[in-house]
Amino acid sequence: MKPIQVGLLGIGTVGSGTFNVLQRNQEEIRRRAGRGIEITMVADLNVERAREIVGDGVDVVADARQVIANPAIDIVIELIGGYGIARALVLEAIAAGKHVVTANKALLAVHGTEIFAAAREKGVIVAFEAAVAGGIPIIKALREGLTANSIQWVAGIINGTTNFILSEMRDKGLDFDVVLKEAQRLGYAEADPTFDIEGVDAAHKATLMSAIAFGVPVQFDKAHVEGITRLSAVDIRYAEQLGYRIKLLGIAKRQAAGIELRVHPTLVPSKRLIANVEGAMNAVMVQGDAVGTTLYYGKGAGSEPTASAVIADLVDITRLHTADPDHRVPHLAFQPDELHTTPILPIEQVRTAFYLRLRVADQKGVLSAITSILATSDISIDAVLQRESNDGEHQTDVIILTHETQEGVMRAALAQMQALETVLAPIVSLRKEELA
Repeated sequence: MKPIQVGLLGIGTVGSGTFNVLQRNQEEIRRRAGRGIEITMVADLNVERAREIVGDGVDVVADARQVIANPAIDIVIELIGGYGIARALVLEAIAAGKHVVTANKALLAVHGTEIFAAAREKGVIVAFEAAVAGGIPIIKALREGLTANSIQWVAGIINGTTNFILSEMRDKGLDFDVVLKEAQRLGYAEADPTFDIEGVDAAHKATLMSAIAFGVPVQFDKAHVEGITRLSAVDIRYAEQLGYRIKLLGIAKRQAAGIELRVHPTLVPSKRLIANVEGAMNAVMVQGDAVGTTLYYGKGAGSEPTASAVIADLVDITRLHTADPDHRVPHLAFQPDELHTTPILPIEQVRTAFYLRLRVADQKGVLSAITSILATSDISIDAVLQRESNDGEHQTDVIILTHETQEGVMRAALAQMQALETVLAPIVSLRKEELA
């Protein structure tokens, strides 16, 4: 059978990895897919560099639209990134009847509803395994492997840059700014790391996972997003003393009133496997009613790990290339007319436990005043730790772990505590998840 022909838009880190892995493992891939898969056309602004990577036999052009216009191309891989030209090219490829493979989580998190609708209209596939957690096949697990389950929650370390920074802060006792510079020097963080350190990248990925897990449209604009820029080494140390580690988690959770969709630094019990995921690695936990808790771990970025996911999508499309579109696995796991408009809960309605650190005057009655406010707010205390502050005499750090309460209730209590004259600095508040 004639090999399926693929056009590649962008041959940077992931694009070159995709080309190399496809070349290296072509016979194994052909045996799995049932026919050969060949990248026969590449579009990249740096034409000379692209030609050095792909060699002879591949048509290299500067204009991506030439790839889309080529009638011989069956599948278009979009690895340009971003929301702008990538969106236009993906929609043009779909309109031309091409299947699309993309690693662009930002594009799908923001414009996924439009893109998936266009793909359904044209009877083509948009595959995006590489958009979440790199080489970890979490999209396939949620769409297919766990399809018998009612998914209750998903929680993941889905940004390697922030996990590397948090691991270094814990291991070396350094503050965020110092570790960020080191991460940039080592190539773990971009020159402009905003999307990573402010939690936006993780929120893009959590949005896609929530849509697949719960059968709802992608709703990135309703996600609650916090990054790690305000984290202090002292809180990482105190959390450790209490038996927890701090991780930036993307969380999607089903509740009776709606769906929680949030990204923020989170205290996780040290005994959980996910709490021990270090460096730039990724991990995702999924809780299903039938299977219980499952954990998926691996490299969340990099040339060949991400290429592994891209090529898995190519193989899936090749297998289904001639199949009736109505009998393919739906883009978001559920049949399009079965997607629910379940609301995304505002953060004020979310219930979590909390870690609080208060810098207070070291005098009688301070702890009593604080605990009185919590008691009046019906917030139950799980543990209290008191440590002498290094920032001056007659000051102490009071660390409190609470049981679950509603976010809005905690915010009101924090405002009351902050107003106390004996509270000497802004209160640090972090959420805590047992992930049991």
